[in-house]
Amino acid sequence: MSDINELQVVPHFVGGQEMPSSGDRTAPVFDPALGKESKLVGLGSAADIEAAISSAHKAFPAWRDLSITRRQQIIFRFRELLNERKGELAGIITSEHGKVVSDALGEITRGLEVVELATGFPHLIKGEHSENVSSGVDVYSTKSPLGVVGIISPFNFPAMVPLWFFPIAIAAGNTVVLKPSEKDPSAANWLAALFTEAGLPEGVFNVLHGDKEAVDGLLEHPDVKAISFVGSTPIARYIHESAARHGKRVQALGGAKNHMLVLPDADLELTADAAINAGFGSAGERCMAISVIVAVEPVADQLIEKITSRMAALKIGDGRRNCDMGPLVTRQHRDKVASYIDLAETDGAKVVVDGRNIKVDGDENGFWLGPTLIDDVPVTSRVYQEEIFGPVLSVVRVSSYEEGLELINSGAFGNGTAIFTNDGGAARRFQNEVQVGMVGINVPIPVPVAYYSFGGFKASIFGSAKAYGIQGFQFFTQEKAITSRWLDPSHGGINLGFPQN
Repeated sequence: MSDINELQVVPHFVGGQEMPSSGDRTAPVFDPALGKESKLVGLGSAADIEAAISSAHKAFPAWRDLSITRRQQIIFRFRELLNERKGELAGIITSEHGKVVSDALGEITRGLEVVELATGFPHLIKGEHSENVSSGVDVYSTKSPLGVVGIISPFNFPAMVPLWFFPIAIAAGNTVVLKPSEKDPSAANWLAALFTEAGLPEGVFNVLHGDKEAVDGLLEHPDVKAISFVGSTPIARYIHESAARHGKRVQALGGAKNHMLVLPDADLELTADAAINAGFGSAGERCMAISVIVAVEPVADQLIEKITSRMAALKIGDGRRNCDMGPLVTRQHRDKVASYIDLAETDGAKVVVDGRNIKVDGDENGFWLGPTLIDDVPVTSRVYQEEIFGPVLSVVRVSSYEEGLELINSGAFGNGTAIFTNDGGAARRFQNEVQVGMVGINVPIPVPVAYYSFGGFKASIFGSAKAYGIQGFQFFTQEKAITSRWLDPSHGGINLGFPQN
């Protein structure tokens, strides 16, 4: 354990500059590959919360009234700087989250997609005009920014998830207070400083570090008009209920238990690659990770053999050493995920590959848990029912497409799913019948690019499915995002990271 007095304390970023926390509460920030504290982060006090929101509130009128041309020039400049320096940001992500550098670069690339969408946002916030709707009566509609919007983002994507929110909110004319995870806080400060360098006026984008006190401050403050959140389902439900009770617009994305339905006619080579990528990329710490393979018999044994052989080739270790998979974010989280392997054995499942005693290319004190494959998981087990959020892939065997579909639709979550098949009719039927927000056809992680909806059904989302932070936007329909890939024998093989181009 490091001497606490020697550790850097990550400050807030308020009004265009770093602002030390006014209180004395801190939280540890770890280097997961080394298993030791690397710094501390100041947890926001009531005074810090007020300072961040006040800064955004004071900056709003001038930012709202700034010409669209000038706003877009700043966002374009931010895009260029982020693309030029993404290697620096990737290093920060790896040092605090643990994911391998290639995965961190892929995360940033997915965030850049949304920055690029924001550069064209003036077209999306245009008003409308209808002539002569009644005799001599024309109707105009305008779209106006809300004001201060709050973003509460998770640890697993310290750059991508904030980048999926704040560029859009700012492009629409709002100001932002971002509350990142206290587990990996430095990426948020880096992004705020870069946006300031790009010319963003002080106070338009602020970073408030903290825990529940900071979250509640955003939820309850009258100057915060909308909240966007990504995290676990219990907290998403709390965010939605509390924000709505205080009269705010809110979108709150919760947990997931994503299934991959494999039909007997599927290309098992591609399916096995997909299972590896989707199950173990970023150590399974993704809301779009595949955590359950639903195998329609007689395909399970052959598929498990192919997955197992690929797992043996994976290199686990420090993300800065050209490994395939890194550690989990904290020791506490590592131990929680590992406890599900114990539970699986107790519940009668078969642990095919056990990641608890993995050999790694890294410090022995790191928060290591290797890829784990469990067969014959009972659907009554917590291993099947709960979001594990780690590199644990379960196999459930079913006798038919209908049984697999019913299993997926009966779950509490409705984030994403996938089907692997050569049958176009089965694929189309599945995308129409499955009750989830995002459906992949021969694609393991059906996360849409910036131009399509990201959301879910049931306990995976609360509030509006979309929130641009513009007055007058209300959404009452559930939308599916369908991502299709028809089989190609020249598929790319194993790549645990997000695509970088």
